[in-house]
Amino acid sequence: MDAITCSYCREACLISMGMVLILAIFVGFEVISKVPAKLHTPLMSGSNAISGITLVGAILAAGYAGNTFTIILGTSAVIFATINVVGGYMVTDRMLEMFKKKPDGGKK
Repeated sequence: MDAITCSYCREACLISMGMVLILAIFVGFEVISKVPAKLHTPLMSGSNAISGITLVGAILAAGYAGNTFTIILGTSAVIFATINVVGGYMVTDRMLEMFKKKPDGGKK
């Protein structure tokens, strides 16, 4: 009887996680589509900078790895999270350069 209950719990958990994922995709699309173009870049660069938390989680996951697969998965998570954080800072820097005054009075 325990095996049936355990199997049922896994299916229910998988279905609920799938529902949360689909809802998050829908809500995220609706929220992002309503953001004006002038605010999109600052919001995205800020959220990429905040995703440094993802990098910390990836480092922790790679550190607690028990077998080869989890070591590879954790290392790839660290690499991708680092790319995301660096990219967020590069976008932020580029955005801030657009708002700086030019020394020649703004003429090209």
